[in-house]
Amino acid sequence: MHHGVLTCEREAPLTEVARTMAEHSVHCIVVESGSGEGGPLWGVVSDLDLVAAATVRNLDDQTAGGSAASPIVLVTPAETLERAAQLMTEHGTAHLLVVAGPDLRPVGVLSTLDIASTLAEGS
Repeated sequence: MHHGVLTCEREAPLTEVARTMAEHSVHCIVVESGSGEGGPLWGVVSDLDLVAAATVRNLDDQTAGGSAASPIVLVTPAETLERAAQLMTEHGTAHLLVVAGPDLRPVGVLSTLDIASTLAEGS
């Protein structure tokens, strides 16, 4: 898991999302549902979503909300690697939002690359 979560608003232009991904070397941004910082979490825009969106039209003309996979698939830190992989397969996603506590506070993102790294370590 990568600790920490980067977010944007649904109305954010995809060029802004791409810039944030590049600046922080991450593969996804979590999209908030409402205006203003700290809104409820709604979806995930991945680097692959950006690539697909770029083939349709200019990224400046598209928003995070229009390209995000929604709803977000959640896991807790206690979930097994097998369960995380199963959820990714079932939902066709490469990123799971890791949440903790009774308030389901976001603490990180688990990606297919994280799972691959863990599998490689076990070999």
